[in-house]
Amino acid sequence: MNEPSEDEKSPAPGSRRPGGRTARTRAAVRDAVLTGLAEHGYPALTVEYVAERSGVHKTTLYRRWGGVEGMVADALALAGEDAWTAPDTGSLAGDLRALAREVADAFADPAEAAAPTAFVGAAFQSERAAESLRDFYTERFRRCEPVVDRAVARGEAPAGTDAGAVVRAVSAPLFLRLFVTREPVDARVADGAARTVLAAVEAGAFVREASVVVREAGVFAHEADAPTRQTPDTPAT
Repeated sequence: MNEPSEDEKSPAPGSRRPGGRTARTRAAVRDAVLTGLAEHGYPALTVEYVAERSGVHKTTLYRRWGGVEGMVADALALAGEDAWTAPDTGSLAGDLRALAREVADAFADPAEAAAPTAFVGAAFQSERAAESLRDFYTERFRRCEPVVDRAVARGEAPAGTDAGAVVRAVSAPLFLRLFVTREPVDARVADGAARTVLAAVEAGAFVREASVVVREAGVFAHEADAPTRQTPDTPAT
């Protein structure tokens, strides 16, 4: 394997130039990491494997990524730099169903599910991988929040609905089945999760606490200002 080139001696990924050999090097390392995770899992992933698979000298890998943890973390960071956007079907019901089905579809094929499953496994063995996984999903959920914002604007969800909590609630039961109970997830299960969350949204279960307090305070103030109702059996005071 050749010694690292001058392009491979460029700054760390966070300060890289867009495009060019540096970006190709980063992508090659990412692909090798994904393949290694899928084939061998995190414990067996080595710098030597990534160097052999990516064609990038291991000296470069150690200098730029520090080791396996850094490469796994950067692979997740690179995955989060895509242009993915949440669905916009025109209704909250349709958007929640589409989000849930995306999760189901992502894990339907065992070959395609191997790498993301291995990422989750790595997060239990490496704090740096766990931090990167949290960052990845924090950004993913942030991109999903317009689904709820649009629903509030259309009158499909109460004002003050916590968008972040809603989009997490859609995927939570699916990830429970995938990674805890190891049960299958298909379109039927995904649709059921979406319907449950939709019913909870419509019932106001995701309205932020502060909004509830303000709303209730308004009701109480209105009741306090209202004239005392009198009945024939109640003398005037």
